[in-house]
Amino acid sequence: MSSSFTADEIMTIAASRMLRNGAVCFVGIGLPSTAANLARLTHAPDAVLVYESGPIGAKPPVLPLSIGDGNLAETADTVVSTPEIFRYWLQGGRIDVGFLGAAQLDRFANINTTVVGTYDKPKVRLPGAGGAPEISSSAKEVVIIVKQSKRTFVEKLDFVTSVGFLHGGDSRECAGLTGKGPVAIITDLCILHPDPVTREMKVASIHPRVSRDTISTNTGWSIQFADSCTETEPPSPQELQVLRDLKARTAAAHGAQGEAA
Repeated sequence: MSSSFTADEIMTIAASRMLRNGAVCFVGIGLPSTAANLARLTHAPDAVLVYESGPIGAKPPVLPLSIGDGNLAETADTVVSTPEIFRYWLQGGRIDVGFLGAAQLDRFANINTTVVGTYDKPKVRLPGAGGAPEISSSAKEVVIIVKQSKRTFVEKLDFVTSVGFLHGGDSRECAGLTGKGPVAIITDLCILHPDPVTREMKVASIHPRVSRDTISTNTGWSIQFADSCTETEPPSPQELQVLRDLKARTAAAHGAQGEAA
């Protein structure tokens, strides 16, 4: 198999590496679900995947089309009610990692998935919050996976759907939020971590074949690079094979409109 890889593949694989074996992970549909299931199929076989519709310990053979996909409940260790998922598991501090996507985010990793433009007369009405606000507030850690461009990495959000570090510094703690907040943003260009003091997201790792200029050009604010910034480890042949097999199975099951698209 060729060792070459696409920008989407290294983004998904880099995100999957953020999930520790044995961790309890609250998973969003789309890129977060792809990364979490890739982790389960590679280095984290004992990761417990939780979906907001109620499945706990889901092991879907193909990527789900939605949180209501029957594969999630059929392969789960157990299924509980949605109120129990949020009240007992999430707000009870039992979720180690929340995997989220975003339509827009800012330098402090606050997320917009509600509207582009004004709320009353939006240019685009987005899917909405789902369980993301509770995940971003209560999960012990949050990992965000999103393609990077000036449309997604914006100076000011049109709407704050889910909080990251609010205005930076200790504003998250002052707001009484229990979770640690975003520990990483994984994009198709790089990996960002929060500055320990200002909480502004800084580039910590640059993917192979990507330049600093490309990252800056695709960011809506003056992005900073950590002094210790390194190059992202390329995908291994095994990671690529498992990811491509997963997407091929998903395409065969759901067609091109599924998550494999």
